[in-house]
Amino acid sequence: MTTCSIREHLLPEAAIGTARRLLSVHFGPPDAARKVYIQAGLHADEAPGYLVAARLLELLGRADAAGEIRERIVVVPVANPIGLGQWTTDSVQGRFDNSDHINFNRRYYDMLEELTERLQDRLGQDAGENVALIRKCAGEILVAKEPTTEAETLKHTLLTLSHDADVVLDLHCDHQALLHVYMGTALWPAGADLSVQMGAGATLLANDSGDMPFDEANSKLWWDLAKNFPEAAIPSACLAATVELRGVADTGLEYTEQDAGNLYFFLQRRGFIAGEAPPLPNLTAEATPLEGVDYITATCAGILTYLKQPGDLVQKGEAVALVTQPMNNPGKGEKQPIISRTSGVFFARSADRFARPGKIIGKVAGVEPLEGKGPYLLTF
Repeated sequence: MTTCSIREHLLPEAAIGTARRLLSVHFGPPDAARKVYIQAGLHADEAPGYLVAARLLELLGRADAAGEIRERIVVVPVANPIGLGQWTTDSVQGRFDNSDHINFNRRYYDMLEELTERLQDRLGQDAGENVALIRKCAGEILVAKEPTTEAETLKHTLLTLSHDADVVLDLHCDHQALLHVYMGTALWPAGADLSVQMGAGATLLANDSGDMPFDEANSKLWWDLAKNFPEAAIPSACLAATVELRGVADTGLEYTEQDAGNLYFFLQRRGFIAGEAPPLPNLTAEATPLEGVDYITATCAGILTYLKQPGDLVQKGEAVALVTQPMNNPGKGEKQPIISRTSGVFFARSADRFARPGKIIGKVAGVEPLEGKGPYLLTF
């Protein structure tokens, strides 16, 4: 007997005659003690995650038919139907909501204040009881909320589906990049098996990256509550991570099969699915602080020529690209180098080759925090 069920979640009308929906696919015993939540396409213009989620659903379907699903597994294969409807000149522009220009992966509801108020004098030294109580209170807070706009309802629905999960994985991609992972500093090294299994070329750690992205809405409250209730036993009970599946064009069958298979093995190793996963590979890159990432920006307008490929090591002061300005001193062959401020792995770069002052053209994962990063550690 299979356990798979599909649930429909309707979003409110954003305009007359329009209505969108989410689908969540649920596996496993409904009374199972543990839960994993996986979604794809929160930034709707990032294609690889859809393919990986679809392939993972096939693998989970087979496991379910064989009676091998041990815990609750929830997959949302298309997390942002709003963004998928935002077409401009034959391409999807699904990173920001057109109605207010807010990033779909920012400004999720922070439950810390309400949870702190509800939990006064109710927490003790039993970590398991505390986790159950915190999740119960979080669920009550979400049920009581009444979002109004389509985007608010989308974010509320996703958080409602994920807030009580032990593992939350948000599948994204960059422009041209190594596979890399973002997670809370408090989750490392316990979460290293995710990065290792996925073959991450970089893992970037921060307990607060700013502006409350989806993964931190699920994980950050645990270490924040631990600070607010230092006498209580409150573990980091949710391994929430953003998994960047290389670049926007990396939709080949080999990548899809590899990434879906690695997610399946990760779930197997964590006990969500029966069976023995293959031996864990070696860690390919040590985790580094998100504060140490140099978002390398162009200083002038022109055409980019990259000197470095994703995966290359760069040294502080080394050029990663050149900018040619065709109208400046024609015939002189002058080119402006773009320099890294840190030493580390060049893990991502722009997909197009046009530069303008201030545009991020590459990312280097450095070991040491950089000065002047401010409270917002992610790109827009």
